Amino acid sequence: MASTVLVVTALEDVTADRVIAALNEREVPVARVDPADIGPALTFAAHIEAGTPTWGGRLRTASREVELGEVAAVYYRRPTPYAARYGHLPPQQRDFAAAEARHGLGGILNNLHGATYVNHPAAITRADFKPAQLQRFTELGLTIPPTLVTNDAEAARKFAAEHSRVIYKTFRGLPRDEDGHTGAIWAQRVDLDTFDDTLAVTAHLFQAEIPKTSDVRVTVVGRRVFAQHVAAPDGALDWRRGNWDDLTHAPTTVPAPVEAALHRYLDSFGLVFGCFDFALTGDGDAPEHWTAIECNSNGQWGWLPDAPAITEAFADILEGKGGGRP
Repeated sequence: MASTVLVVTALEDVTADRVIAALNEREVPVARVDPADIGPALTFAAHIEAGTPTWGGRLRTASREVELGEVAAVYYRRPTPYAARYGHLPPQQRDFAAAEARHGLGGILNNLHGATYVNHPAAITRADFKPAQLQRFTELGLTIPPTLVTNDAEAARKFAAEHSRVIYKTFRGLPRDEDGHTGAIWAQRVDLDTFDDTLAVTAHLFQAEIPKTSDVRVTVVGRRVFAQHVAAPDGALDWRRGNWDDLTHAPTTVPAPVEAALHRYLDSFGLVFGCFDFALTGDGDAPEHWTAIECNSNGQWGWLPDAPAITEAFADILEGKGGGRP
């Protein structure tokens, strides 16, 4: 019977470290692999043939050897992009090698027969688009902020004129620069007087600002739900922009209708886990106080006070003890 847990992530991933440590304590076989290590540090040979509709073979890292058929669960976290492995090559060779590695090695790792994926990369991709998230929230009866996605300056001006305060948010984080550094553009208030034809260059996300009393991060792992109020000491519009060590937290209870909607949300995308962000109006006791902002299907949770309990919830699912999606 398959028993190995394969953790697919980069070397420096403290969130994955927590889960690996928990699995080690349970004496569950674990192998960690970063697909971008493909080369002498990561070799594999996978085979399939008529009458045997599963991939067999082995994957070897510097410290582990894994039988593909022994993988019972895959914890897919944040592997290094394949392109980083081939950054030293000319563009055409780099793109070719990265695509071959992604479709070859990635195609194997993403299709291990019978394995439980948390989360499957294809499901992460499907759920990664904010327009899809907002549409699904409304389909499930959750409140969302009035939202405009546009590259039309006149449409943006009209939207801003209809709402007392408007914020701008990016769809994605900043890509790496030439030195490999990444960055972020935080949610920020915008003035319609600043809108001009340069908006036509790309897509923009504008939302009416919610008169929130607090923010809540809800982490759902299988059927288990962990919810924390999150507050920045300076009352920042976007609590992520400051020092996370200065944030204050308080546990809270998610109203039953909202919790049920979150489970249906994950089920609809084929996800086992997700980090949901809400803006609360009022005291949060009523479902209508909860405004859904987004769901990160590969979000961070190691910084939360209930991280130890979240770790155990991940370990339970990966070990096959239940608690996953029905």
